[in-house]
Amino acid sequence: MGAVEQGASATEGRWLTIPRTLCFVQNGDDVLLMKRAAHKRVFPNRYNGVGGHVERDEDPPTSVRREILEETGLVVRDLRLRAIYHVDAGADTGIVVYAFTAYSDNRNVVANDEGSLHWIPRQQLGEYDLVDDLPILLPRMLAMPTGVPPLFVHMSYDERDHPVIQITQAE
Repeated sequence: MGAVEQGASATEGRWLTIPRTLCFVQNGDDVLLMKRAAHKRVFPNRYNGVGGHVERDEDPPTSVRREILEETGLVVRDLRLRAIYHVDAGADTGIVVYAFTAYSDNRNVVANDEGSLHWIPRQQLGEYDLVDDLPILLPRMLAMPTGVPPLFVHMSYDERDHPVIQITQAE
């Protein structure tokens, strides 16, 4: 099938999405989270995993490995897709997030302008100002055994701008 046959130019009236990746790197019982810098437009001063946009020439695993290396200096192993989020923030364009877990054999992270990196014990995650979906999804993703299909997540927002999260487990 050629490029024209893919139908990528048929965008009128369709909901388009921006692809992003996100990863929760683990070392022992700790998870690496980034406290986003105060000057960042997306989630300032809130804790999230590491990740970013999928570039045109990348697949999601390549993208997330690149983002982890750029933002943390870490080379990870055992990268596992744990969830695919479909985020509808009420705009003409939405976001698709490929959420992964991975392991690092060391904790030596580099400084970056995205935010500050923190190794947080899993049992203390609830004590931090996590982005809205993480209190619900992160424990599930971290507890998923090897070989389990990813979660499918649809996230939208209600009239008070609170997240509405629907989770489907693949069979």
